[in-house]
Amino acid sequence: QVQLVESGGGLVQPGGSLRLSCAASGRIFSINAMGWYRQAPGKQRELVAVIESDDTTRYGDSVKGRFTISRDSAKNTVYLQMNSLKPEDTAVYYCNAEIYSVDIDFINPWGKGTLVTVSS
Repeated sequence: QVQLVESGGGLVQPGGSLRLSCAASGRIFSINAMGWYRQAPGKQRELVAVIESDDTTRYGDSVKGRFTISRDSAKNTVYLQMNSLKPEDTAVYYCNAEIYSVDIDFINPWGKGTLVTVSS
């Protein structure tokens, strides 16, 4: 069984920074893309950032220039550095990954989410 566990959420003032982490564990053979999505109250889940296995990245328009995604492939971990946070960044942030298990099954799990609140 493969699972994703996020950490690093919390309360931060506008203009502040937070760093989220997401670690994949279990019967993993390889991981392709890893990414972050978020869902604010009353809104649909949206892309925040994705990083491919070759470290190619792409970002949602609302976070470009403020957020940076990175990964440590040796640790099966993806990070999201969030700077210049705004109240509209408040949401539950979810980790997602494209994983081949040791049984060469393709799975696309989601983490349970971590809450980020930007407020003074």
